Amino acid sequence: FFGRNEEDGIRCVYHGWKFDVTGKCLDMANVPPHQDFKHKVHAKAYPTVEKFGALWVYMGNRETPPPFPDFELNDIPEDEIHVRFIQMEYNWLQGLENDIDTSHFGFLHLGGIDPASIDRSTPTGNQYYHLAIDRAPQFHIEETPMGLMYGAYRPADEISTHWRLAQFIVPFWIMPPAGDLHALIGMKGYIPMDDGHTMTIFFTKRFDRGPASHLESGAPLPGVGAGPLTAEYQENTTDWLGRWRIPNAPENDYLIDRDLQRDGGVYSGIIGIQVQDNAIAGTMGPITDRTFEHLASSDEMIARARRALLRLVQRHQNDPTELLPGVDDSHIYRGHRSGNFVAPNETPFRDAYTAEIKEHANAEPGWPEA
Repeated sequence: FFGRNEEDGIRCVYHGWKFDVTGKCLDMANVPPHQDFKHKVHAKAYPTVEKFGALWVYMGNRETPPPFPDFELNDIPEDEIHVRFIQMEYNWLQGLENDIDTSHFGFLHLGGIDPASIDRSTPTGNQYYHLAIDRAPQFHIEETPMGLMYGAYRPADEISTHWRLAQFIVPFWIMPPAGDLHALIGMKGYIPMDDGHTMTIFFTKRFDRGPASHLESGAPLPGVGAGPLTAEYQENTTDWLGRWRIPNAPENDYLIDRDLQRDGGVYSGIIGIQVQDNAIAGTMGPITDRTFEHLASSDEMIARARRALLRLVQRHQNDPTELLPGVDDSHIYRGHRSGNFVAPNETPFRDAYTAEIKEHANAEPGWPEA
């Protein structure tokens, strides 16, 4: 932190030793030349790639890192990708499980909404209508090369089905269903800082069709309140946990408003979808005790994700050389998206999903090939 940036290396202000970006010691300034042993000194260093406004770090042992994952965002100009960081005060898995739990949306976020009051002329309104009209969806879940995928389904009308689809990318990435499938590309990562703090990173690309999701509309939404994509933050500090903290925090009860909960149509009394999620996951404690749970059919995706993670851990224990999916085959990430769409009742989930991607693959400038 106190190191001097001298362009070709970082020099320690204590003894003047200098290191380059690979960790090689370039200079031992406080040691006489005949006693210099800098060729034996190496600081720990990791190769990085800067993508989408974030640094991606390779922490493995290979001299040459594996290829960068072939995300669809790679095809989008970086100045069109919005990146948002939010620090969360709980274990990373609690946040991830919240994002693959879809049935809570109809209660925590939309519980105060009368479906008849929703304006269905907008993508967001149409999405909200389906989630509010039937708050107990059924599920189709299947494995993918990169992890798991669920499709939560409910009747859209007499002849069609509304699907809400999300992807779990092992070990801590998701593609959340934050808008219509054809209007938004999104990825969210839960990066562990320690056992009880997590840095979330959310990358989004919205195509020019008006607000594509609750995360991109700054206007107040019935039963939810304002849901802007750009979060407000507390003032940054330089300590390890001092950045990207939103004002709504455990110490102020996430700014819950009981009057709003009672009279204002906001089911939880907490404004903003991200804050609502933080409040629920955070008040479970830094690491919740899963032995108190009563899992139901609506928790199937969470149960499947836990089993998938446990299998990966067991595989690594049995053979530490066995790699995670996608380490060498970076193309497994291509052709997968998330979001909401409507399909005919008789069309199986996988066929409906594939058709939706193909139909909209080139509908917008910059949209990647399917």
